[in-house]
Amino acid sequence: MRLYDYLPSANGYKVRLLLSWLGRPYELVPVDIFAGESRTEDFLRRKNPDGRIPVLEPEPGRFLAESNAILLYLARGTRFLPEDAFERAQVDQWLFFEQNSIEPNVGTVRFWHLTGRASRYPEVFRLRVERGHEALAALERHLRGRTFLVGERPTVADIALYAYAHVAPEGGFSLERSPAVSAWLERVKALPGHIGALAPYSANAHVTAA
Repeated sequence: MRLYDYLPSANGYKVRLLLSWLGRPYELVPVDIFAGESRTEDFLRRKNPDGRIPVLEPEPGRFLAESNAILLYLARGTRFLPEDAFERAQVDQWLFFEQNSIEPNVGTVRFWHLTGRASRYPEVFRLRVERGHEALAALERHLRGRTFLVGERPTVADIALYAYAHVAPEGGFSLERSPAVSAWLERVKALPGHIGALAPYSANAHVTAA
């Protein structure tokens, strides 16, 4: 099994974290997205026509893109994906929330902040910050009185939300007024198989990012 990934990416981190939780071996194939390595003819034609990472190659010649789709694929039949239909739908709910509210706001603000792009689009940045705070507030409300996001046990929903939430302070989001989120982050971090922080962005990320 191969994972095509860019190590500073939180979307890629999700997959690596689940693989570590599962104890599954894989070959990591680094892809420098800012050097155009995910936009080559071969990558676009064979691996992901959208030119994004991560991409999982579970067996030779078969490729799966979109981080949350990869999480669901890998977690099927494991304790990290509920069998109960309603709980499974709740996992899906939080995966959609992550991609609709957390990733495009908390994730984008972090990326722009770390790569110096925030000053180029001040009004858009302001709106992303505002919506990022709203998303984190929603997460805080849900986690009050709960141990994990779904069913009081860790699932891929926790991985998806943890990936960007645990680095939210790098985008200027303070978690001091989010005690439930902060406690949940520590619980996820304490689970067996946890892996560390994301790699820093490459020096030319702020120049070549679209």
